[in-house]
Amino acid sequence: MTLFDKSTFVNVYAAARYSPSVDARNTAAELESVIERYNDAWNAHDVPAIVALHAPGMVFENHTAGERVEGDAVAGHLAGIFENWPDLTFRGRRMYVRDGLVVNEWSASATDKDGRRLEWDGVDIFPFEDGLITRKDVYSSSHRPRVVDS
Repeated sequence: MTLFDKSTFVNVYAAARYSPSVDARNTAAELESVIERYNDAWNAHDVPAIVALHAPGMVFENHTAGERVEGDAVAGHLAGIFENWPDLTFRGRRMYVRDGLVVNEWSASATDKDGRRLEWDGVDIFPFEDGLITRKDVYSSSHRPRVVDS
């Protein structure tokens, strides 16, 4: 007697090789294009364009800042970020894209209330559904930015 009979082995092997089809809106190539538009909208401080790329009920969570908002509250939260940092810009460093998921490394720069030019690095993790962002998880060094100009 063996631990597994032949039919069990065949079924396990078939399941391991099974790869479900990916919605065309969630392919790596499509998501790279979506994130490029998303990054452009962030740099333009275009809240409606940013929100248009979010799925209903989207969760925005900045783990460094301890901020979490969902759904309709995201737009107001983003507007507050741009109000507090009127010259905030982002520069992409690396992007990792696969079907249904994007990880985006970036550097941000902005001027604080004392007139110092600051810079910090971060990473965003974006899962997608139907070609829309379902979450934005932010991790950054914003709690200890570099002063690049006084």
